[in-house]
Amino acid sequence: MPTLPERPPSDWKQAITARNTAFATDPKFQEEVAEYNRRYLAWDELKYRIPDPDRRKDTWAIMKLLRVLRYEQVPFPRLPLTYSFTPDIVKSLHTIDRYLSGTLRIHNKTIPLEESYIINALMEEAIASSLLEGAATTRKAAKEMLRKGKKPKNAAERMILNNYEAMRFIREKKDEALSPEFILAIHQMVTKGTINEEYGGGFRTTNDVVVADSESGVVYHTPPDFSEIEGFVHDLCAFANSDSAGSKESGVPFIHPVIKGIILHYLVGYLHPFHDGNGRTARSIFYWYVLSRGYWLFEYMPISRIILRSKKKYALAYLHTEYDGSDITYFLQYTLSCINAALTDLLTYLEQQQAVQSEATALIREIQEINPRQALILREMREHPNEYYTIREIMQDYNTVYQTARTDLLHLTELGYLLKQKRGKEYLFIYNEQLNLRKNVNRERKGRKAQD
Repeated sequence: MPTLPERPPSDWKQAITARNTAFATDPKFQEEVAEYNRRYLAWDELKYRIPDPDRRKDTWAIMKLLRVLRYEQVPFPRLPLTYSFTPDIVKSLHTIDRYLSGTLRIHNKTIPLEESYIINALMEEAIASSLLEGAATTRKAAKEMLRKGKKPKNAAERMILNNYEAMRFIREKKDEALSPEFILAIHQMVTKGTINEEYGGGFRTTNDVVVADSESGVVYHTPPDFSEIEGFVHDLCAFANSDSAGSKESGVPFIHPVIKGIILHYLVGYLHPFHDGNGRTARSIFYWYVLSRGYWLFEYMPISRIILRSKKKYALAYLHTEYDGSDITYFLQYTLSCINAALTDLLTYLEQQQAVQSEATALIREIQEINPRQALILREMREHPNEYYTIREIMQDYNTVYQTARTDLLHLTELGYLLKQKRGKEYLFIYNEQLNLRKNVNRERKGRKAQD
């Protein structure tokens, strides 16, 4: 996105005159304004819909007036954040509450979620979040590194490994309160070995950090002065840790936990408290918050993979919010659309996994000497008969300790389903295709005998 969007007129209040209020009695005008606000269009998105500049400004003035009357105030002292409940936001929150905080059901069946699903999602999130920040590698190479427990070869792979370890760290620490030390710990994890050591795990101490296009040099955002970071972070943590239940006595408005998590994401990106790694840290804090508030299925949803598909919209959501008086509705709508897309991907994936579970169950009935995890391992290796697996790879994929993964593979080898080879100091395991050949021959023999 080499160019900046057009800023909305700051004098929209003065633009409310007898002329455009007269427009408000026109049914067509009312319909247009209602539709534009339902979609929550930004000022620059009206340009090609309303060519006439006077009518465009009149329309915007009425749109803004209606929005202001419906604003929800965010109790964050350092930035006058507001948002509106659009139909899309309400629908998204309903879907999230339905699927992501309770028992997951598909086609009226409760879906059991294996630990391996989480590991796969954490890997996908780590890879996509790094690619968003410019990591130059392929998804296939990155996933192979994570699954096989290989050492990163370059800064891009190091970034991905860092993000993966940070996501696992967040899972473990989801019940802790947010603090400056916690934020610094996350930042240190996501930037380890990829930036100048003096910047890792420390807030910036200069103002030479801006958000800009790497090719054109166009500056999209200039963050607050570094002298404000300490106070800003203190208020950020207080906001994150405060009770969002809301009450008349406290005067604190209720904020839906997912909305609050998205606001935290935005605030970290707006502040840009680090020399590098701000985006990765912001997305990590979002995950920490929604997990801490009981939305446990976010563990299975690599949202950065969706953002990666729409990087321009991601940047515009930030800019539209900043340009329109910190109206964060733009950023909320965009992020919620990414969550919805990630949820759709998850449900599709889980429907596919139902077939996997059925195959694993069938294997247990066929081979009574194996447990459910070993059945899943065997099913996967049978699906990829030409691929070698290591103990560490199984350990990563199924989140087990080394000894458990080793025992599983050796047991399947003893039963004849796998072949074991040694290369250097490491054992490699591959599916025993000869077993299938023997089974097919036996079936043919039985078939001929039955015919005879």
